[in-house]
Amino acid sequence: MASLLSDQASFVVTNAFGQLANTVLSNNARTLEDLVKDMLKPMLKTWLDDNLPTMVERLVRAEIERVARGGRS
Repeated sequence: MASLLSDQASFVVTNAFGQLANTVLSNNARTLEDLVKDMLKPMLKTWLDDNLPTMVERLVRAEIERVARGGRS
């Protein structure tokens, strides 16, 4: 039966999984979920830095307007 991957592609894939296994094992056998969380933290921080002040300002303004109207939605 013929292989679905060329020798070069097979080598690259095997090497990538080897690096992943090495990373997981060298970081106290953390889970893939832990690794993904670590990768997402900087992206989440950037998003929050860019968007949170505007969101809070809008929510506070809406709440002030709601209270000024007499507290009803």
